[in-house]
Amino acid sequence: MNPFAQTILFQVKPDKLTEFETLIRQAQAEQKRLEGCISAEYMKRFYTFDNVESCEAPRELTKIVKCVKYYGFFRFDTIESCGRTVGWLFENYAKEIMKLLIMPFDVMSGYLL
Repeated sequence: MNPFAQTILFQVKPDKLTEFETLIRQAQAEQKRLEGCISAEYMKRFYTFDNVESCEAPRELTKIVKCVKYYGFFRFDTIESCGRTVGWLFENYAKEIMKLLIMPFDVMSGYLL
């Protein structure tokens, strides 16, 4: 069976970036130790493509408009491990994370191909 994956989009308030990054690094260190969690990675969006068809490198973002987007990408050995880890994240960090966002985070889940 293919690993189960989950991606979470966080739209962070511009004045809360340091708090968010500190909190998410702490959560990440703990997540990686949870049973069934293959990987837990986070990415801050720094670049965008102006014209993908031209095969040019992405352009660095130069200003913040409304929020800064962060993405969490997680791989699990089973869908049940995903459920346990997400439950753990909500139980331990959701309240603190939500205070730093402009809107609730968006979660997408599915099996890897």
